[in-house]
Amino acid sequence: MLSSNDSQPSLLKRLLREPLLHFVLVGVALFAIYRVLHSNAAGSSDSKKIVLTADDLDQISLMWRAQGRSSLSQEQLESLLDSKIREEVLYREALTLGLDKEDTIVKRRMAQKMDFLAEDLSDLREPSREELKTWFGKNSERFKVPGRASFRHLYFSFDKHGKQTAEVAADALKKITGKPSGSPEAAALAESFMFQDYYGDRSFDEIAKTFGPPFAKALFHVKPGSWQGPIESGYGWHLVFIDSLTPARAPEFEEVEADVKTAWVGEQRAEFKRKAFEAMRSGYEIVIPKAPANPSDVAVRLPDVKGGF
Repeated sequence: MLSSNDSQPSLLKRLLREPLLHFVLVGVALFAIYRVLHSNAAGSSDSKKIVLTADDLDQISLMWRAQGRSSLSQEQLESLLDSKIREEVLYREALTLGLDKEDTIVKRRMAQKMDFLAEDLSDLREPSREELKTWFGKNSERFKVPGRASFRHLYFSFDKHGKQTAEVAADALKKITGKPSGSPEAAALAESFMFQDYYGDRSFDEIAKTFGPPFAKALFHVKPGSWQGPIESGYGWHLVFIDSLTPARAPEFEEVEADVKTAWVGEQRAEFKRKAFEAMRSGYEIVIPKAPANPSDVAVRLPDVKGGF
């Protein structure tokens, strides 16, 4: 009869021959290896802890009210918290699996965040008034007040008169010289314009948007108070009667001081970001492939892809 001591080795041998035990041991080993390999990425036990603070609750409530909604109910708050927790869990698991690697969208988003961070770090000092005045003196053209004009026009179309359009307009000018702006006789000589016949207090850019920059530029050199022209636009030729004309001018510093400060801050912030990026870039070795002698060779090497995204 075997003793209990003799039966123990026999039982152990049988267990070691069990495939199920082998499977369990391999699984435990793989899990242990995975934990070791990912210990740096996962960090301490805190990496598995999701902590929501009072600030998080305030932010959720603020974003909710910013959409024009009433106060959050308890059920709505719990639903939003579940969504936030779900987002955080999925985000951390994605990082663990390395899904952020070589992802163009993620790269662009992270680069954008770094750009925003550099902007936040540019805590600029308050400029003195004299400093702003000096800067304004060097950049006054940026604050130039555009000219404005109020005018009536008579329209002569290319479609009706062809190459003789300018001559027809010039002949009409002879007939209405000395006539007032709203003269029915003057209006009877021209064609109907697709937009307006009168434009009141319009800036150079507004006029250029409708008639084109050459027309706007010529208009601001016309003497007010009488019929003048003809002036060409993309539509045809025009006779114009300017009621009032305010030329462009450079404002005094006091008129635009607030705008000057805003522009100064923007320029200083952009310069800070530029220097910050240069400092970051200097820590990298940039390797760029040699450009081909003939740039068209690049297209030859690209695959012929038909269709679009």
